[in-house]
Amino acid sequence: MFGFGKRPTSSFDSTGKKPVIRVSICTGEKTAGYREGEKGPFRDLMLVRDDKDLQEYLRRYNFRKEDIKYEY
Repeated sequence: MFGFGKRPTSSFDSTGKKPVIRVSICTGEKTAGYREGEKGPFRDLMLVRDDKDLQEYLRRYNFRKEDIKYEY
């Protein structure tokens, strides 16, 4: 009735974007996002707490696990 539990549809275009996960060296917190090209600014999309969150990131934004770059 009120739309609870419905996931918003995403029209995210992953063309030209490189998947990046930034990891804090102090706390270990992981933030998933992307860079446009190699030197573009980092755009954060979501917090990654476990493998379930990582799978959701890959599914929602149409990235492949092999393409992820980790930055510390």
